[in-house]
Amino acid sequence: MKKIRVGIVGYGNVGRGVIKAVDAASDMELAALFTRRDPKTLDIADSGIPICNLNDAEKMKDEIDVLALCGGSATDLAEQGPRFAASFNVVDSFDTHARIPEYMAEVNAAAKNTTAIISSGWDPGLFSMMRLMFETFLPDGISYTFWGKGISQGHSDAVRHVEGVKDGVQYTIPVKSAIESVRRGERPVLDARQKHTRQCYVVAEPGADEAALEEKIKTMPHYFADYNTTVTFVKEDDLKANHSKMPHGGTVLHSGRTGENEHVMEFLLKLDSNPEFTGSVVAAYARAAVRLAAERCYGAKTVFDVPLAYLSEKSRAVLVKELL
Repeated sequence: MKKIRVGIVGYGNVGRGVIKAVDAASDMELAALFTRRDPKTLDIADSGIPICNLNDAEKMKDEIDVLALCGGSATDLAEQGPRFAASFNVVDSFDTHARIPEYMAEVNAAAKNTTAIISSGWDPGLFSMMRLMFETFLPDGISYTFWGKGISQGHSDAVRHVEGVKDGVQYTIPVKSAIESVRRGERPVLDARQKHTRQCYVVAEPGADEAALEEKIKTMPHYFADYNTTVTFVKEDDLKANHSKMPHGGTVLHSGRTGENEHVMEFLLKLDSNPEFTGSVVAAYARAAVRLAAERCYGAKTVFDVPLAYLSEKSRAVLVKELL
């Protein structure tokens, strides 16, 4: 069986997660890793994995079946998604919810003869699927999504891109009283501040104005402006010692009724490693992108457009026998 040749753009946390997922898949192989960094500086420099300059990616389009874009949504993917979708089947985990329609349109315009699956992490992605199913099964109801407690990759990346920030992480923390109210079937009307708080731990560059950095972070559109956000400045050693792990997770709930009967649906995710799980989801959708492309199903796609069976290594017959 010919293996799916996967290329990876970016050797950050999600990129490492995709590498592990590809290594674990019997139908995939890593064709190349593309990076802006000096290949000799990477900890996999001697692994035998082809490590190439990002600008050389298009030269290898005939050697790659699908390209996993593993950069951050705040800056990398906005440029890389449309660029690489013009030449490759691609998959990414773009997670700036408010900008997804705009981003999808840009990628779709580029993907004229390729398949591009966007926003295929766990939220957006897996949680999006849950929201769709819950609302479809119980249309007379309300859906709620709570994230955390955990480190958000996208929000942490946004913090680190603030000029004057040397390093930083952001924890998303759900408001417990809000979750319990939903579980009781009370259907509260909740705004962003009532559902979550955000806690940032930041290492400032030497000489940076910490008060100005705090204001920039707290007022950042799409990320922090709509939440009660706390910014705590710490030393670099403290950040590494106490905030280097990357747990995350969350809950999708739906409270609805059929006639006179009340129902609550819940999907819970608890992750020891946010990026490794995200990498596993991205790898599964990379498989789906190749299958859709073989059917000439081109353009930008989301998790709503992908048949579930296309995600699995197993055949349809095996899936029906074992899982249905």
